[in-house]
Amino acid sequence: MQRPNIIFIVADDLGFADLGCYGGRDAKFGKVSPVIDALAANGLRFSDGYSNSPVCSPTRFGLMTARYQYRLRGAAEEPINSKAKTSTTLGLPTSHPTLPSLLKAQGYRTALIGKWHLGYPPAFGPLRSGYDEFFGPMAGGVDYFTHCASTGDHDLWVGEETQPHEGYLTDLISRKSVDFVKRMTATPEQPFFLSMHYTAPHWPWETRDDHAVADRIKDNIFHLQGGNIHTYHRMIHHMDEGIGWVVDALKAAGQLDNTLIVFTSDNGGERFSDNWPLVGGKMDLTEGGIRVPWIAHWPQGIGTGA
Repeated sequence: MQRPNIIFIVADDLGFADLGCYGGRDAKFGKVSPVIDALAANGLRFSDGYSNSPVCSPTRFGLMTARYQYRLRGAAEEPINSKAKTSTTLGLPTSHPTLPSLLKAQGYRTALIGKWHLGYPPAFGPLRSGYDEFFGPMAGGVDYFTHCASTGDHDLWVGEETQPHEGYLTDLISRKSVDFVKRMTATPEQPFFLSMHYTAPHWPWETRDDHAVADRIKDNIFHLQGGNIHTYHRMIHHMDEGIGWVVDALKAAGQLDNTLIVFTSDNGGERFSDNWPLVGGKMDLTEGGIRVPWIAHWPQGIGTGA
């Protein structure tokens, strides 16, 4: 059997019931996640899936290493922020095996497109932990249009250099992922592993049409005074559309059946998310903080409606 391609998609602060396939508020707000819902309907939808932590960086340590995250010093820090830029301890040690490094050793081509949040170069970084390519933010939260972190620093990287790009960050992540898939499927005899780590629907609360909001909140991207449920659902929908672009690229290359697509969230949702019927949310060690969507789609290996 041909080795499958693997696409591992992580949403940021997505609540347990924010998706239609988990009982979300589609009837009232319209279809929020038709592409992800279809992946669930034609694959495996876990009703009792959990993240490793109710906050960002520790979960990502767990996802990268498949170990309890607190075995590593950096995972005891949340969030890993600007003070980590010169640290040699606040990050994922480059000597530690990771999912991408192990797959790379087995001949997979690897890329992280999206959020890292596991330490800064030169001590740490995606290219030092098994990824061949990296595009995205190193920090935990960045503006969707200016791509600046809460410190005001530009935080969109290509490899180990910051590079300016114009556009809505969710769409940039999606389109860069489509480009990677097209390049990799041009030589399908070698499988690939793609991490798509969205910042959506993490604050600031900005849809594709909210460039003016970015100008207003440039000094405080936490956006504590803004947002609403409708904006939040549009942010999820933009992510869902981008995942659809990737699925379409796989279909066009004849590689959808041979690709394992995994979708989850780094922790429970906050503010505008729907965690019902769970109690709590992000930052809480309650069900709402750690019970998250988990979906696996792989036509060659997982039956429909499994």
